Amino acid sequence: MSLRERLKKTLSERHSTNLYRQRQILDSPQGLQVDIDGKPYINFSSNDYLGLASHPDVIRALCKGSETWGVGSGAAHLVTGHSRAHHILEEELADFTGCKRVLLFSTGYMANLGVVSALLKRGDTVYEDKLNHASLVDAGILSRAKLRRYTHVDISMLTELLKQDCKGEKLVVTDGVFSMDGDIAPLPQMIKTAHEDNAWLVVDDAHGFGVLGKQGRGVVEHFKLASQEVDVLIGTLGKAFGTFGAFVAGDHDLIEYLVQQARSYIYTTALPPAVATATSCSLRLLQKEHWRREKLGELINRFRTGAKQIGLPLMQSTTPIQPVLCHDSDTALKMSAKLRTNGFLVSAIRPPTVPEGTARLRVTFSALHTEEHVDQLLDIFSTKFK
Repeated sequence: MSLRERLKKTLSERHSTNLYRQRQILDSPQGLQVDIDGKPYINFSSNDYLGLASHPDVIRALCKGSETWGVGSGAAHLVTGHSRAHHILEEELADFTGCKRVLLFSTGYMANLGVVSALLKRGDTVYEDKLNHASLVDAGILSRAKLRRYTHVDISMLTELLKQDCKGEKLVVTDGVFSMDGDIAPLPQMIKTAHEDNAWLVVDDAHGFGVLGKQGRGVVEHFKLASQEVDVLIGTLGKAFGTFGAFVAGDHDLIEYLVQQARSYIYTTALPPAVATATSCSLRLLQKEHWRREKLGELINRFRTGAKQIGLPLMQSTTPIQPVLCHDSDTALKMSAKLRTNGFLVSAIRPPTVPEGTARLRVTFSALHTEEHVDQLLDIFSTKFK
C-alpha cells in the first residue's frame, strides 16, 4: 500500500466509524457566546474557565504590550527573544506558585516534551497514568526511557511498578486534573509513593492552575501541600489564565538545567512579549477576583445536583470539566448536534482521545455562565436525552 493509499484508507475509516474530526470556524472572540456560521451559541466547550480570554483589562494589556515590545519576539529566549516582559512574568509566576524559579515555554505541549526528554535518557524509566494527556505520553516516548503505564490513579499498581525497576533514574508523571475525565490526581499518595522509591514527581496542572485552591494555585494548594513537595510543576496559560503559553516551576537547579538541556525551549521562538504582558494582567485578576472561582464552584454543584435528579450519567469530577458519558461515538455526535440545534455548543469527545467505549460530551464551565444557562442546559438534557 502506497502512502497516498494509506492516507485515503485512514480517512475513509474515520468517516465510517464516526471518528472524523472537523474544525469549527468562530466568527467571534472566545467567550460565553460564540458565533459559528452566522449563528450564536452558548459556549460549554471552552477551557477559558475564569472568563479572562476576552477580559477588557487583558485586551488593553496586550495592546499596550504590543506598543511597547512589538508583535513578535524575533528569536529564541537564548538568542535575543527574552524580554523584560518575559522575565517579569517568570518572577510573578514563581511567587504565585511558591517555587524558586519559573521558565516560560511557548506551549504546554512543548513544556511537557522539554521537561521529560531533558530529565531522562536510555536506561531510565518514566511512569505514566494511562489517562495522561497525549503530550505527556509523547514526552515519555521521546525521552527514550522505558515507558511504564499504570491504570488510572491506581497507586497500588504504580507502587508495584516502581519496585520492579532498580536501574536508572525514575520519573513519575501525571496530570493534575485529567483533561477528559475532570478528576484530580491523588497527589499526597503519589508524592509519598514516588519519594519512597527515590523517584521524581512531575505534575502537569494545566487544568488546575487558576481553578483549584482558595488562591487558584492549583492542585498543590487544593491538597494543602507545599510547592517543594512536587519536584516539577507544569502549567499552561491558555486555559484559566486566558492567554497563551506555558511554564515550568521548580528549584534553581531544575530551571537552569532546562535552560541548558530542554530542546523544545532552546530551539524555538519565544512567546510574543505582549502575550507575557497580557498574562501578567490575567494573573493579577486571577488573584484579586476570587468570585470567579467561587462562582465556578456554585455552577458545578448546581449542574451535578440537577444531573443527578434527571439521571444524567456524569463522571466523578468536581472541576469545571463535567463529562456526560455516552459510550459510543454515534450517540455522542447525535447528542452534541441536538444541543447545538438548541443553541448550546458542547463538544463530542471520541476515541482515540478517550478509550474505546467511553465517548462523551465534555461539558466545561466558565465563570461567565449563569445559573440560567445551567438550568437551560439541564432542561435540554432532560427533555431530549433522559
